[in-house]
Amino acid sequence: MSTQIPHSQLHPPNNIVQASKFPRPRLSWLQPLILLAPAGIWLLLLLVLPTLIIFELSLVPNIRPGDIVNPSGFDNYIRILDPLYLQVMGRSLFFALTSTIICLILGFPVAYWIAQMTPQRWRNLLLIGFVLPLWTSSLLRCYAWITILRPTGLLNSLLSSFNLPTLDILNNSSAVLIGMSYSFLPYMVLILYAALEKLDKRLLEAAADLGANPVQTFWKVTVPQTLTGIAAGSFLVFIGTFGDFIDPELLGGASSMTAARLVYNQFLGPTQNWGFGSALSTMIILVVSLAIALLIKFGDATPKH
Repeated sequence: MSTQIPHSQLHPPNNIVQASKFPRPRLSWLQPLILLAPAGIWLLLLLVLPTLIIFELSLVPNIRPGDIVNPSGFDNYIRILDPLYLQVMGRSLFFALTSTIICLILGFPVAYWIAQMTPQRWRNLLLIGFVLPLWTSSLLRCYAWITILRPTGLLNSLLSSFNLPTLDILNNSSAVLIGMSYSFLPYMVLILYAALEKLDKRLLEAAADLGANPVQTFWKVTVPQTLTGIAAGSFLVFIGTFGDFIDPELLGGASSMTAARLVYNQFLGPTQNWGFGSALSTMIILVVSLAIALLIKFGDATPKH
């Protein structure tokens, strides 16, 4: 015995059909605006406006605290082309690039070992242990390296106990590179680990079956799959080391003047030349912005097959 459904239940009432024909208010643009407003206001007040103020000050030559801001040209930027200041900028690039290479060379084997050669249950614990130094202040880490590298420090005491010649490392470029590499190595390892964890082992096995040796497998299979992770980690370390102030200040000495220390001297040092310091800050912002743009373009930590 079949039951028939009334016709009124098969079709919606006319008033519902007519109501559905009215256009709904289109406020789709308002929802993301409300979500982004707090962060947008924060960035506007603490990033965009200070950057614009610094750029305005960079157009005023020889301005000091309390002077009237009257932009008049690009004399401060032309002053950066002086060989002395170009040498400082070049030294900053040298420290950043060298520290990036050191972190990549030291961090890749560690990240590969954690991602591919340790049991799954131990990986998170190893990662936490490796980034544990980041839980302490960077200032404390620098003072720890001073204790190790000074002439009467732990390193030279250990060398003397074995009748080996002592090393004069503190207050030169070697100490700066050691401090920078130590400070930013965990960031490189974390990013490389994210890329190496997704490494397709089937391709490694296929390369071995086809007769490739470990070196060929590394360059032909492993590196192409993790190239984006390598780029992301390298750009991140470069950005951090190029603007680093604490390591060169505490470990480098007078001969390791960098762009960040030079900016500090222009604002808080005896010279008090805010215009030139602002021009140097603008150049650092441009270099870091370029590195961030390249990081966004090439830094997707997804392995490529």
